[in-house]
Amino acid sequence: MARRVVAELNSAAERVAQAHVFGKGMGIAAPQIGIGRAAAIVRTPDGDTLTLFNPRIVESGGVEDEQYEGCLSFFDLRGRVPRPLTITVEHTDIDGTIRMTVFERGVARLVAHEIDHLDGRLYLDHMRPGIQPIPVEQYRATGKNWSY
Repeated sequence: MARRVVAELNSAAERVAQAHVFGKGMGIAAPQIGIGRAAAIVRTPDGDTLTLFNPRIVESGGVEDEQYEGCLSFFDLRGRVPRPLTITVEHTDIDGTIRMTVFERGVARLVAHEIDHLDGRLYLDHMRPGIQPIPVEQYRATGKNWSY
């Protein structure tokens, strides 16, 4: 079952990547494509693919930054989201081994975003009060990595 879910996530990610360049990386969570499992993949800006089963953030660094995020669930908006620069995630790999992985900066942001989907949250839930997302047409950093 786990391998089938990963295959479906990778297939969906590949279809989306054919339509848009993701300079910051991208991810997709199983619930976004109608699969009721706690699984997600993240494609890093370097081209690596991370597979996360049952991920949960167990620790986050105290330092945050605020960057624009987008979402495949509503692709036409971008919103500034504060997130920790470092997170430690407990997750299971494809073979059932439980791991603890530290993610930093942009990859931490991507992983946290996908974990949010598994917890029924969107990045809009993390935006500061009174701040609204902007239309993608106004966003000037498409195709570029986050800056730190």
